[in-house]
Amino acid sequence: MIALPDTGLILATLSVIILLFASALISGSEIAFFSLTHNDFARLKEDKSASAQNILKLKEKPRTLLATILISNNFINVAIAVISDFIVQKSFPDERLRSWAESLVNLLHGDPANVTGWMNNIRFLIVVVGVTFLLVLFGEVAPKIYAKFNNIKLARMMASPLLILMNIFTPLSRLLVKGTGIIEARLEKRGQGMNMTNKEEISEAIELTVRNEVDAHREIDLLKSIVNFGDVAVKQIMRSRVDVVAVEFKSTFRELLEIVRESGYSRIPVYEEDFDHITGILYVKDLLGHLKEPDDYEWQALIRTNVLFVPESKKIGELLRVFQTQKLHMAIVVDEYGGTSGIVTLEDILEEIIGDIRDEFDDDDEVKYGKIDDSNYWFDGKTMLNDVCRILGIETNTFDDVRGDADSVAGLILEILGYMPKPDEEIIYKHFKFKVKAVSKRRIERIQITILDHK
Repeated sequence: MIALPDTGLILATLSVIILLFASALISGSEIAFFSLTHNDFARLKEDKSASAQNILKLKEKPRTLLATILISNNFINVAIAVISDFIVQKSFPDERLRSWAESLVNLLHGDPANVTGWMNNIRFLIVVVGVTFLLVLFGEVAPKIYAKFNNIKLARMMASPLLILMNIFTPLSRLLVKGTGIIEARLEKRGQGMNMTNKEEISEAIELTVRNEVDAHREIDLLKSIVNFGDVAVKQIMRSRVDVVAVEFKSTFRELLEIVRESGYSRIPVYEEDFDHITGILYVKDLLGHLKEPDDYEWQALIRTNVLFVPESKKIGELLRVFQTQKLHMAIVVDEYGGTSGIVTLEDILEEIIGDIRDEFDDDDEVKYGKIDDSNYWFDGKTMLNDVCRILGIETNTFDDVRGDADSVAGLILEILGYMPKPDEEIIYKHFKFKVKAVSKRRIERIQITILDHK
């Protein structure tokens, strides 16, 4: 006589399959909803279908949505575990488990009185290993991989069921969201007084991460520049007033055009009497329609007076945000007494991160220096210290403890010595030797830097 299958076992197996499918859909929904981009939501707003509108409703409460997904998935997983235990009991009767347990006891020379304990352990292992494998593969890994490539499709399919589940589990989800909010607030409050990772540790981590990569020096410099970006002040990257090309307000139109041709700049500060009294900025593009005007043309009407003045101490990250909001590309840098220290441009800020930005109009010799050999370089006195450090391949903060207010290599020498040096005078700092090669009445014109052997 043919034995009929156990109806309870069949129903339990079907239940596990259905629950696994439900677990897969809900787990995949987490990836599907939280991987939607701004452009995806923009397209959904234009879509008037019910599924699109439901997705937008769920987007308004992301924490509640996540809590609903987690609660639903946990209920399903618990149900799968309970039913799986029933299936194991039906599929592996006590007689079979006892036989396996006795074999293990004999093999391990254990106590025969512990056979019942071994039976329970075997049943537990079957349930745990089996359920874990099923949940991880079919309830987590597979659906999340699918959701990654079909996020909108799955989100549309699950939007309505998740709205229903959100209403059902509202009390639990509110409790979960509120509890996590309290924990998050306490952790944030504690984290304000704890600097878990400083910039030195981040820099070391960057080097450890990419040190084995081929030609990784540029990537290391870029990442370190981003890390240090927030600490760089405008004074460190600005162009000093002695190097700024500006035009006097009373200049004739012919004089103005000559300055524009010689400088090649697209924006030129305009001052009255002296450079400490900036009245505006002239955009060269505004001159294009007036190039044939006579010498007495009143070009001053083209000056733009919405000038941005910033202190030397302002951080370049803050200035970048100001440039973005006010749609400006240049700012006048002033010192503590209100005098003009120089100018800073959007390009200067970007170069602090990614290095020199050059176009077809830039002079390749803008940074004047020469490499004598692997240990010796010469620099123009007004070369910025950041450029010197970049060319020498050293950290930009190498001279921070002695640079004071200096921005150029000549300024660094003056800060160290405290007086104007004579030609061929030498200064040794750390593992660098500075030799003054040329001096004018008021400036250090050229400096030779030797990298000493410090191994």
